[in-house]
Amino acid sequence: MSRDFFWLTEAQFDRIRPHLPTDTRGKARVDDRRVISGIVHVLKSGGRWVDAPAVYGPRKTLYNRFVRWAEKGVWEKLFRSLASAGGPPEQVLIDSSAIKAHRSAAGGKGGRRPRRSAVRAAAARPRSTH
Repeated sequence: MSRDFFWLTEAQFDRIRPHLPTDTRGKARVDDRRVISGIVHVLKSGGRWVDAPAVYGPRKTLYNRFVRWAEKGVWEKLFRSLASAGGPPEQVLIDSSAIKAHRSAAGGKGGRRPRRSAVRAAAARPRSTH
């Protein structure tokens, strides 16, 4: 495999295997190790699901598995159990990234001119005549 791809080792996957859901119905599931490696790759790279390398399997499977397991609480249980297992701090750390956003990303009006609050504007005398 290329160094650009993230792959769980057998030892890593053996540690998380007991925490994965086994109550599946219908078609056989795509390999969990491959899908989880793809999910981690997408989350680490910050890319879009559709841009995930094909080596991880169907991109829709990556997204669907991530979302379904998030709704079921699988990720949270997995992180809690791995964090409580102890070990060196660099292996227990769960990422807490900070991302800078443009000032308009919060939905503010922007511009340099100060704006009156809605309460003062409502109480003020009308500016135009009827």
